[in-house]
Amino acid sequence: MTEYVVVIPARYASTRLPGKPLRLIGDKPMLQHAWERASESRAAEVVIATDDERIAETGEAFGAMVCMTGPQHRSGTERIAEVADLCDWGDDVIVVNLQGDEPAMPATLLDECADLLSDPRADIATLASPIAGQADFENPNVVKVVCDNEGFALYFSRSPIPYPRREAPDKPARSAALHHHGLYAYRCGVLRTLVASTPSPLEQFEQLEQLRALSLGLRIRVAVPSRRPGRGVDTEGDLDAAARELGL
Repeated sequence: MTEYVVVIPARYASTRLPGKPLRLIGDKPMLQHAWERASESRAAEVVIATDDERIAETGEAFGAMVCMTGPQHRSGTERIAEVADLCDWGDDVIVVNLQGDEPAMPATLLDECADLLSDPRADIATLASPIAGQADFENPNVVKVVCDNEGFALYFSRSPIPYPRREAPDKPARSAALHHHGLYAYRCGVLRTLVASTPSPLEQFEQLEQLRALSLGLRIRVAVPSRRPGRGVDTEGDLDAAARELGL
C-alpha cells in the first residue's frame, strides 16, 4: 500500500458559483464534505490549501489542518506545490490532489489513485470511468481521455475523441475513450517540474492542465475506479445533486 498525503486546494472566487467551498450541502459546507472523504482514506495527512481567510477559518472550525498560500496561483496544482515547499516535503513524497468541489469522491478512490504510483513508470496517476452515453461524449464539460494498451494516457480532450470516421453500430467511438475524473496523484518532484514549466499550446487550447504534463513527456497512468465517483460541483443544480448522492 502506497503512503501518501492529500491536499485540498480551495479558493473562494468562482465565476459560476461564488464562495463555492463554503456553500452548504445539508448542514455542512461543501469543503467539509471533501475533507471528511479525504480523512476516511489511508492518507497520512490531509491539508486544506487556500489564500482566503474565510475558508481558513471555516476549515479550522471543523478541525482541518489549513495551509495559507499566496494569492497568485493560477491553478490548484500551483497552490499544492507551494504547500509542498512550505511543508518541506521531499521529491519522493506522494500527494493526492482532491478538489474542494468534489464532496462525493469516495475515500477508497484516493487510495486507488495513489497506489497507481507503485508503477515506477508512472509520473502521475488519475482515474477515469466508461463514458455514460453519447450526450457525455459530446459534452465539452466532460473531459475525455484515450489510453495506450498499458493504461497510459495518450491524450485528453473536451472534444469527442476518437473521431468516428467509421463507426460500427455495435461499437460506438465513445467506447474507446474514458470520462476523466479530476483526481490526481503525483510525487512532489513531478509536481515541482510541472509548476516550473510554462503552459503548452495544447494546454492553452483545451484549457486542460494535464496536457502540459504530456507535452513535457511525463507519463500519466490511468485506471478505472472500483466505483464511479459522484459529480463535482459547478452550479446550483450540482449542489442539489451532490446532496442526493450523499444521502442528505
